[in-house]
Amino acid sequence: MLTGLIFGLVSSLHCIGMCGPIALMLPVSKDNQAKKVMQILTYHLGRISAYSILGLVFGVFGKGLFLAGLQQQMSIVVGILMIAFVLIPQSKLGKLNFMMPFYKFVSKIQRSLGNQFKKQTTASLYTIGFFNGFLPCGMVYVALFGALATQSLLYGTLYMALFGVGTIPLMSMMIYVREMFSVKVRSAIMKYYPIVIVIFGMLFIVRGLGLDIPFLSPDTLNLFVKADATC
Repeated sequence: MLTGLIFGLVSSLHCIGMCGPIALMLPVSKDNQAKKVMQILTYHLGRISAYSILGLVFGVFGKGLFLAGLQQQMSIVVGILMIAFVLIPQSKLGKLNFMMPFYKFVSKIQRSLGNQFKKQTTASLYTIGFFNGFLPCGMVYVALFGALATQSLLYGTLYMALFGVGTIPLMSMMIYVREMFSVKVRSAIMKYYPIVIVIFGMLFIVRGLGLDIPFLSPDTLNLFVKADATC
């Protein structure tokens, strides 16, 4: 479970590039600091809720893959897909028929986000965070594969919740110290995003090959303690 928290901390560098504009636009109080802290935490709670739901789904899916004996094959496929998403231009991906439902879903979320920014309530801050958690993000995708490997509904949910907790410190600091995270700084950070995704994609492929290399490519992907059947 600690890997989820650590990966969240590392991924928050990417988050300030992708989710930074959303965080900077949050309708939080400028005068009441206590209220501002609660508003920011409400936003984060919304994101963590979304991540937890995704972790639950992938944890269940991972348990099914484990029972079917397909985890290693899935790891290789996931690694190839991650690299492909980096190499194929987004404009071409958008034209693929099987991607259309996904892009339509993202468009609906973006429209819903825009409507929430017009409100200044606690509920709207939670909703902004919740919708934010479902926006496309390479680091979230990588974390979800970690949830997939837990092979458990409970641990998959907890893994993604801890990932979300790990992103809180830097994302919160960004709201308070805006001048440190200018568009130029965020753009510079985003340039490293494709490199990171390719590296993780290669690691998933090597992991799935089962080369009997401790930790990196074990001969079995069952690295986690099997949860009770109820999980």
